[in-house]
Amino acid sequence: MSKPTNSAPSQRMLRVGEQVRAAITQVLQRGEVRDDLIEKTVISISEVRMSTDLKVATAYVSPLGVSDHDTVIAALNRHAKYIRGRIGGQLRQMKYMPEVRFRDDTSFDNYQKIDALLRSPEVARDLGPDEDKQEDE
Repeated sequence: MSKPTNSAPSQRMLRVGEQVRAAITQVLQRGEVRDDLIEKTVISISEVRMSTDLKVATAYVSPLGVSDHDTVIAALNRHAKYIRGRIGGQLRQMKYMPEVRFRDDTSFDNYQKIDALLRSPEVARDLGPDEDKQEDE
């Protein structure tokens, strides 16, 4: 029996990713990471993607109110081992504690670009008046 070739995450990967996201969020909310930059920045964790073997957790974060996201991401990655140790108590059911990596979440920027494109005059012209009326109904 061969493995499926699709790259969609399994239910277990999604469930563990959500548990890791919740655990990291609690660690950051409680201020357990002693770093001035992390403590004074509001950090939103939108998603945690797990590797297929559940040994690597990639957390997609959005630092709010900070123009330079890279410095916050670098600070989080510097403290990744400490955060990994702190979330261990909440993930006792796992055989291996995943390595935590932090990446900048660009999905919000992509949504804004798509929204701006859809609202542009060129797209509105292509839609025409008949299609606009169908959307309103």
